[in-house]
Amino acid sequence: MKNLLVVGAGDVAARALPVLAPGWRVTALVRAAAKGEALARAGAAAVVADLDEPASLAALAQEWDAVLHLAPPPDTGSTDPRTRNLVAALESARMLPRRFVYISTSGVYGDCGGDWVDEERPVNPTTPRAARRVDAEGTLLAWGERSGVAVSVLRVPGIYATDRLPLERLRRGTPVLRDEDDVYTNHIHADDLASICEVALRAAMPGRVYNVSDDSHLKMGEYFDLVADRNGLPRPPRVPRAEAQTLISPMLLSFMSESRRLVNRRMKEELGVVLAYPTVREGVPDRHVASVAAS
Repeated sequence: MKNLLVVGAGDVAARALPVLAPGWRVTALVRAAAKGEALARAGAAAVVADLDEPASLAALAQEWDAVLHLAPPPDTGSTDPRTRNLVAALESARMLPRRFVYISTSGVYGDCGGDWVDEERPVNPTTPRAARRVDAEGTLLAWGERSGVAVSVLRVPGIYATDRLPLERLRRGTPVLRDEDDVYTNHIHADDLASICEVALRAAMPGRVYNVSDDSHLKMGEYFDLVADRNGLPRPPRVPRAEAQTLISPMLLSFMSESRRLVNRRMKEELGVVLAYPTVREGVPDRHVASVAAS
């Protein structure tokens, strides 16, 4: 069985473990030993290390057949030293991994004015958060070209699941933009992303970038209305963009400043992906209807 290193043992990694288990001997990088105990129960080994501490990464100098990199960059700066530290640690091994899949973000495209966006669109990061992802992508793709490691990048939009919905924001009544000011957003169910990670480790092409998105092409307000309706919550108020700047945090407002519609044809045609949740309408559960039927 092939050896796989998973870097970033969060929610998506936990969902991916059952999918990966039949074909891979999985080891996950964790920063705390307690996390390793949970992974052991899921059938994965753990190595305790910290991407922010290069000296701790010596344990990664092993022979991995593949690496799945899900760890985010730091919260500050314009580069991703964590990814650079990971590459340096892997290069000290006697043999480099054959495959490397990096989970990036569709935010690297920046604001596209609602255009349809495929993978040939040049990156244009407009936030430090996106710039750090562009730096990570560039580091890895250049490393792959230089070393022969088959590096592939999955550009992922908003991840959602039953337990990853903006319910608290809806309960607080945080506004969204009125329709004429609103932006197009893109989504992928966490379970679909977990499955696509496994497919990419087998089938993604070297040096290739893939938009990993479902077929939803809703404006942000439409998505929040859907989640509200299906959870028996009030729809969020709509406000003009000028008013939103005084009511919404800078972080949330940054997501309301980028509009694009991702083209996922390459993901479907080259990787053969068939989504379990083709749109958010299949993926967001209708708890309100279920609760009414049960009463």
